[in-house]
Amino acid sequence: MTPGQRFRAAWDAERPLQVVGVINAYCARLAEQAGFRALYLSGAGVANAAFGLPDLALTTLSEVVEEARRITDVTSLPLLVDVDTGFGTALNIARMVRELTGAGVAALHIEDQVAAKRCGHRPGKQLVAITEMQDRIRAVVDARSDPELVVMARTDAFATEGLDGVIRRAQAYVDVGADAIFAEALTELKSYAILTRTVSVPVLANATEFGRTPIFDREEFHAAGVRLVLYPLTAFRAMGQAAQETYETIRESGSQKPLMARLQTRDALYRVLGYWAYERKLDQLFGAEKPPPSSSEEDPR
Repeated sequence: MTPGQRFRAAWDAERPLQVVGVINAYCARLAEQAGFRALYLSGAGVANAAFGLPDLALTTLSEVVEEARRITDVTSLPLLVDVDTGFGTALNIARMVRELTGAGVAALHIEDQVAAKRCGHRPGKQLVAITEMQDRIRAVVDARSDPELVVMARTDAFATEGLDGVIRRAQAYVDVGADAIFAEALTELKSYAILTRTVSVPVLANATEFGRTPIFDREEFHAAGVRLVLYPLTAFRAMGQAAQETYETIRESGSQKPLMARLQTRDALYRVLGYWAYERKLDQLFGAEKPPPSSSEEDPR
């Protein structure tokens, strides 16, 4: 199966499909081991975690592709990637599709904000005309070498045009080839329910924290007809909070002793990485006779 086919199979197998955000390859391994069927690389995640920058279209296509490639190299789970507004005009969008396909990406979402975009849960967003967004989608569809690559259209219309605007835009985007709709920052389950009854393709809900959308559980989204639920930066937020507390504790106490019960052990880290398989390979190549410290049988890639 191609990556796109795996993504489509996942949203058929699990309803709604929980798509969990991973900021790097290591987090992708953790998410896979936790049992998720699909992964997500957020534009904010790349900007925040890799570059220490806000989510204001400050990263480049090459930087996003590199992060995506690192993730697909360590997992076969299908990866959905945030491409913001497409990194330029139609020719840039075509290049973006080719590079992400080459990186093993299963799905992408492109949005209808202006190029100088803002976080979807912040005020001041501005949208392009429906026809301009349709042109973006056409460019993506035309550039696909794999017809199963999932093209998801994100609309930020709810903040300025209300639910009617979301529906109008979603239908227009489906008309030109969008395989799914990402309706950003809706505030009520009934809005999702109306949208999912209106459009003919799967709808994704962004379950991000501290934004415009309240925290709903999987069953509530399912009852509203939502087919995919996104958790873009939940793990990153937890990691950030833990890291901040860790740095402060070491600084204040003078050692990591107060933290030891909360730290991932070396053994646990090695299990995630499949470390001992790599070490056994070195032993085979160079004749060392050191027994592995674990029964882990994961093979190195």
